[in-house]
Amino acid sequence: MNLMLLPPGQRVLPPTGRVLKRGERLLEPDVYVIDVDGRPAVVKDYGRYRWTPLSPLARLLVRREARVLRLLRGWRHAPALLGTIGGLALGIEFIPGVAPGEATIEAGAAVFQQLRGAVAALHDAGITHNDLHPANVLISGGTPVLIDFASAVRTPRWLRWLPPVRELRRSDLANVLKMRQRITGQPPSRQEAAAMAPPGWVEAIRTGWKRVYRRFKGRSG
Repeated sequence: MNLMLLPPGQRVLPPTGRVLKRGERLLEPDVYVIDVDGRPAVVKDYGRYRWTPLSPLARLLVRREARVLRLLRGWRHAPALLGTIGGLALGIEFIPGVAPGEATIEAGAAVFQQLRGAVAALHDAGITHNDLHPANVLISGGTPVLIDFASAVRTPRWLRWLPPVRELRRSDLANVLKMRQRITGQPPSRQEAAAMAPPGWVEAIRTGWKRVYRRFKGRSG
């Protein structure tokens, strides 16, 4: 496929393209749809960081996401990688679908059961998504598809027992259950609630951070 990247600094698409999201926050890409060989493709474009000190970090994000998508090639719960472009963008299969909250029929309990199974399979492959929320899930033909793997982490098998890695997996599953409750109204079961509860060391870190933040805010005020 012939993927075309917008020229550096250009943020105006040709007539055949449409913008899905403008990158406004730090290291957030422009996301747009273009026509590639008669089919729509999504481009995540970090090109505005070219010739800036953030260029190496942007290139790292592209490489990391491309690596994860290559590992997930052929998996129906993730889009296919079409290729990388100039080191600062990647082309991804366009998935026609809706966000979970936009179609109550499609986003029923059965879809969230699929989503839980998909996240569990992702974890079995040693990958955590780390950014699961409704904007990063599409329902396409009744199948949940995970998108935006820029924050994903791949962990070697011999490191998966470490508490921080287990916490990443727990956080992924907790986010799925929170989405299900918010969209369908189905609360977590007692067993699910126990699995969602963060371990003591995580709560200790959060409590300590809150104390430091309050002290800093009080002094700066």
